[in-house]
Amino acid sequence: MEMFSYDFMQRALLAAVLVGITAPAVGIYLVQRRQALMGDGMGHVAMTGVGLGFVFQTSPVWMAVLVCVLGAVTMELVRSRGNQRGDIALAMLFYGGMACGKLLVSMSAQAGAGSLESYLWGSILTVAPADLATIAVLGAVVIAVTVGLRRQLFAICQDEDFARVTGVPVRTLNLLLAVMAAVTVTVAMRVVGLLLVSALMVVPVVAAQQLTRSFAATQAASIALGVVVSLAGVTGSYHLDVPSGPAIVLLAIAVFAVFSLLAAPLARRRHRGAGEQGPKVCDVELPGQATSGPSGMSTTEGRAGLAQ
Repeated sequence: MEMFSYDFMQRALLAAVLVGITAPAVGIYLVQRRQALMGDGMGHVAMTGVGLGFVFQTSPVWMAVLVCVLGAVTMELVRSRGNQRGDIALAMLFYGGMACGKLLVSMSAQAGAGSLESYLWGSILTVAPADLATIAVLGAVVIAVTVGLRRQLFAICQDEDFARVTGVPVRTLNLLLAVMAAVTVTVAMRVVGLLLVSALMVVPVVAAQQLTRSFAATQAASIALGVVVSLAGVTGSYHLDVPSGPAIVLLAIAVFAVFSLLAAPLARRRHRGAGEQGPKVCDVELPGQATSGPSGMSTTEGRAGLAQ
């Protein structure tokens, strides 16, 4: 209990809770869209914002937010075009962001290996009150969007064409999701670092998927796992005197390994139970057509229910 008597540890634990909630809340949509490494690319771009913060002697976090949001919008526009040169353009953006950030940091008056390391690998024990306030505000925005628009975001992640036919503003929501992912990267960079932030967005989600069967259950379980591993990682880093970012990520990977071992016997048990109940009826609905399933619920209502 000694660590709770220190102000810096209180701030560190609060920051860990906020990031543990925020990162999986966005990461679940990236996993659904098979864009698990998008957070890693945004971390590279955010380096330019950190460098600009050092050059202009302003908050690196807010500068990283601005640059990362611009980079996320650019990435989404390139992705939506779907041309063959898209991957090359994104690679140039990622590598250029990292190189530019390093160059700007080296040119600034605050240049130093220690200052840059704290953003690359995380330095949660040095979180200042202003940093905590920034993390809280940005985290609240991300959580409000990802939870409040859960059904709409789930729809575009599953089938953009179907979502577009049903009147969902696909392009707007795609851009909004990209912006939320960019904000999450900058929120989490003081906790796990820009080089590891993608892991905290993805690993709790894929770990939860091993044991859950619905989108809502996966989202809730991944957020709970994110909070647990973040708190455990910070506590362990305090007692063992190791960096918090790598500790959090390694704990998350360990949880994933344990859940993977538990998933196989659980799946066999579910399979036996499904065999005893007999095959399920699957109704197929064309866009704009509402049919009734065996339970009397229309398939349109059934689609909406998947997001619950």
